[in-house]
Amino acid sequence: MNNLLALFKANGSQHARLLAGPILIIMVLSMMILPLSPIVLDLFFTFNIAMSIMVLLVAMFTKKPLDFAAFPAVLLFTTLLRLALNVASTRVVLMNGHQGPDAAGQVIEAFGHFLIGGNFAVGIIVFIILVIINFMVITKGAGRIAEVGARFTLDAMPGKQMAIDADLNAGLIGEEEARRRRAEVSQEAEFYGSMDGASKFVRGDAVAGLLIMVINIVGGLIVGVGQHGLSFADAAEVYTILAIGDGLVAQIPALVISTAAGVVVSRVATDEDIGQQMVGQLLANPTVMFITAAILGIMGLIPNMPHFAFLLLAASLAGTGWVLYKRQQEEAVKAAPDPVQQQAAAEAAAAEATWDDVALVDPLGLEVGYRLISLVDHSQNGELLHRIRSLRKKFAQDVGFLPPVVHIRDNLELKPNEYRILLSGVEVGRGLAMPDQWMAIDPGEVATKLPGTPTTDPAFGLPAVWIDVSLREQAQIAGYTVVDAGTVVATHLNHLMHRYGAQLLGRQEVQQLLDHIAKESPKLVEDLVPKTISLTALQKVLRGLLDEEVPIRDVRTIIECLAEHAPRLAALNPSGTGPDPVELLQQVRIALGRAITQQWFPGDGDLRVIGLDPKLERVLTQALTTSGALEPGLAETLLNDAQRAINAQEARGDAAVLVVPPVLRSSLSRFLRHHFPQLGVLSNFEIPEERILRITSVIGGSPS
Repeated sequence: MNNLLALFKANGSQHARLLAGPILIIMVLSMMILPLSPIVLDLFFTFNIAMSIMVLLVAMFTKKPLDFAAFPAVLLFTTLLRLALNVASTRVVLMNGHQGPDAAGQVIEAFGHFLIGGNFAVGIIVFIILVIINFMVITKGAGRIAEVGARFTLDAMPGKQMAIDADLNAGLIGEEEARRRRAEVSQEAEFYGSMDGASKFVRGDAVAGLLIMVINIVGGLIVGVGQHGLSFADAAEVYTILAIGDGLVAQIPALVISTAAGVVVSRVATDEDIGQQMVGQLLANPTVMFITAAILGIMGLIPNMPHFAFLLLAASLAGTGWVLYKRQQEEAVKAAPDPVQQQAAAEAAAAEATWDDVALVDPLGLEVGYRLISLVDHSQNGELLHRIRSLRKKFAQDVGFLPPVVHIRDNLELKPNEYRILLSGVEVGRGLAMPDQWMAIDPGEVATKLPGTPTTDPAFGLPAVWIDVSLREQAQIAGYTVVDAGTVVATHLNHLMHRYGAQLLGRQEVQQLLDHIAKESPKLVEDLVPKTISLTALQKVLRGLLDEEVPIRDVRTIIECLAEHAPRLAALNPSGTGPDPVELLQQVRIALGRAITQQWFPGDGDLRVIGLDPKLERVLTQALTTSGALEPGLAETLLNDAQRAINAQEARGDAAVLVVPPVLRSSLSRFLRHHFPQLGVLSNFEIPEERILRITSVIGGSPS
């Protein structure tokens, strides 16, 4: 029964939301057509005021424009509601205005008497001023901001999309996050475009309010004098006050809504709402408070100045500045090092050395200069920490094992903006990062030059330039891939992790991988290690795959292949030391052939590859099987021909893949990939039977 009631409540709430829009439209149309009593008018006018206040408060508390994505539609509906109320109130004023100032309801009477003191001349002036403020200042400014925002947002969309793709390719975000960011970029462009159009409604509403007031005054004079026999002076007083009250009760909510529109389009997206931004930034510096208080105090001492107002405000600002100053001092004291902790550290330093002082080398480390500490400091919400966590997760999903934790520390020997990446204590990468700037990377087709510090992308060696934050959108429009300092470091780290993936796979990681597989297939793991092969032999096979950037995600196929071929290869090994890891690796690659081929040639098209000339193939087979090494002249010839073949493949847009017999694959792969990392070396047995192989370049001869 409780579940049934909850279902009814959920369905009722959903239906209420679906019907809110149609009901509002019907209500607006009804007010334009059907006559309303003064009491109903009071309710609708009050509702209009409450709605405008709600919209303003929602706009004030949003942290970015898309948090109030429905604002253009809300702007349209509230404008139509005010115009419908103007039509309904005009009908009541012209029909019942001769009965007195309360003929159109108490709300209009209150605005006509209380706010302007019953003086229609003052009311007209106040009304015109409100219309000018709304039309010339707030609405015009908000419309201009929305127009410029829409233009820049549309121009920056390609650059933002490229930045999202770069983060996705670097493993910093997942597919779901990339899809969400793309949708957010599209929604942002649609929002500013809608705001640009919706602002025209508010401007038209201001003009319409002025015209409606004039029409009401003229119409009231005609009706009052011509139909109800009032004198011209009485009719002018009664209908003018009613028309002004009607105009004010509509223009004040319009002014509030226009202010909300300006707040939405003029704010800068941060993690704070507009109130927090204003208070936090205006009252952040006590020196500003003290100087302002001093200036006001001096002005308050000038003769014939309003001393009370100036001196009171000066004292208030001075007190506020003093409170801020004391609070900053307290925070500085809390941040200062504790003397007790310093003494304990000094005593620990003076103690005798023990085995606890022996620090083991971290498998993977990141050292940063002091200006980059904010990127990796947890207390400062360092964004690089979150990126590295996402990076390790993405690496595990793509490669097939969880890499070691990245140990981060500061190094005062580095330059302030410098960082370096360590593998088992040895530096494998170094670069510069500017925390307060963005790196604009030239993908190769950009003609526009940007002012900044020229540099090189540390991950891929592309030309780049460090630019100020203000030039970010300009760079994206020009076609640059723009990333922040944290992304630069994370992308460099991700590139090196893939490059040195084999060295990151230690025996501990192999054992953890086996334990993970054993949860689902315990018998499979139990029959392999250590019954069939040792943990060391398995590690060598997996490292051999990672050396050539072959993922080990399909561990089940790898284990089944090893369990099948390891006993046979062990029996063929005369040394009695177990199966040869090189032979095991070859059999595993054959088992993974479909995945390896798909990695180089996605889809089901023809495989356009590099081949070996038959004569060169025989020479290489003889040289590698007899002596295991190549003569210098033969090696130089092989490298030159391989370079020409790779260039030809890349010029045609084909993958640089060399297909050779299985007996040559391992030796040629070690030799050629040392000089050409972009080259893939596959054996004939690794190609699936259904894929068509076409030799488009030949090493040692001409393509057939």
